[in-house]
Amino acid sequence: MQSSHSLVADQFNDVNTLITEQLNSEVGLVENISHYLVDSGGKRVRPLVTLLSAAALGDAKHFKQIQLATAIEFLHTATLLHDDVVDMSTLRRGKPTANANWGNASSVLVGDFVYSKAFELLVAIGSLPVMDVLSHSTTKIAEGEVKQLMLIGDLSLSQADYFDVIRNKTAVLFSGCCRCAAIIADSNSETQNALALYGLHLGQAFQIFDDYLDYAGNADDLGKNVGDDLAEGKLTLPLIEALRLTGSTQDNRFLQRIIEEKDLTRIDAVVALCRESGALDHTLAVAHAEANAAKKSLAVLSQSIYRDALSDIADQAVHRKK
Repeated sequence: MQSSHSLVADQFNDVNTLITEQLNSEVGLVENISHYLVDSGGKRVRPLVTLLSAAALGDAKHFKQIQLATAIEFLHTATLLHDDVVDMSTLRRGKPTANANWGNASSVLVGDFVYSKAFELLVAIGSLPVMDVLSHSTTKIAEGEVKQLMLIGDLSLSQADYFDVIRNKTAVLFSGCCRCAAIIADSNSETQNALALYGLHLGQAFQIFDDYLDYAGNADDLGKNVGDDLAEGKLTLPLIEALRLTGSTQDNRFLQRIIEEKDLTRIDAVVALCRESGALDHTLAVAHAEANAAKKSLAVLSQSIYRDALSDIADQAVHRKK
């Protein structure tokens, strides 16, 4: 995504500067934890997509777009801090998680601080429609995470249930950042809706491919352990499809037992079953379909290097190692 970054390099530098300014605090631990996560090598896809959406609409240099992109990154960062506590994760992007370094209580409270900073920026933007979209998005993120928690270990989980979870916990923020960039640019409702749809499909493509990599990737590339979802009892699309495809066979019973026991010692056997049953191929095909749907949603935009970059990001979402 480096070439896409170069198209909005100045604006991205402004976002990075604003991130640093906004995370200043008289409380040392707040600064330490928030900077640790923000500076830990994430792709910052959400602010990138925000800035490219604004640029595609001729509004890239508006400071409110910089504030929006920064707020989006803060919302995402806060959810990561909270998610790692809920999931009891110890590794993210190849580094110890904040909760592994500083404990759960500190991570949750600093997550709250980063959330608050996001909404301070949204207030500064001064747009009620933007505030409405992103407050709705954060509500949906919380609902998605809670629903995922409720469904842990549920062997009857359907693909529809899975899509409901990933739509809320991941895709709505992508959708929201694109819609809000269009709102700030004073775009018409058709453009707002098209960009929101692009973001929704892009977010789903990213999440589905992440779930694919959890079984098809390797730990060195991922910066986390392969099979983390299995260890947490989360049934994502590869397992859901593997259970469906193996039916009432011995392989199906084997999978059910491993899922119930969260037995990571058998992860190689699980990966093999997902591959041999066709579940991984199915998951990859669904991710590609979402990426293609995202690209089609861009047709309403005028041809530009920024529209092309948004399309490229959709392609890259399903062609990566981590």
